[in-house]
Amino acid sequence: MDKKIDIDKKTEKAKTAFKFKDLTVYKKAFSLAMEIFHVSKHFPENEKYGLTSQIRRSSRSVCSSIGEGYRKRRYEAHFISKTSDADMENSETSVWIDFAFECGYIDEDSKEKLNDKAAEIGRLLNHMIENPEKYNRN
Repeated sequence: MDKKIDIDKKTEKAKTAFKFKDLTVYKKAFSLAMEIFHVSKHFPENEKYGLTSQIRRSSRSVCSSIGEGYRKRRYEAHFISKTSDADMENSETSVWIDFAFECGYIDEDSKEKLNDKAAEIGRLLNHMIENPEKYNRN
């Protein structure tokens, strides 16, 4: 019977460990990162270690920083710092989107749609930074 209780506690901890994936901002950031991945598949081969790598890395870093910050949300300064990192990476992603457009790798409609999504993510991250107490719930 004791093992059953231990397993139940571990299962409950595992369920709460991934609550950051339920955050709207995480879902939107993940979706944008995947969209950027698919779009960047069509970038020229000579951009493999340049723009392609940078835009993929920064868009994915938004998600990982959200996860890291959320897991340490009990420590307000750490939460704000990691969420600020996510916002910084999101801004960097927007810059790379602009470069992709100016280099002729994406059209203006794609640029606007991707940047609009990044802007929405930025607003959500800013809300988290300004209201950390709303995210410090168990």
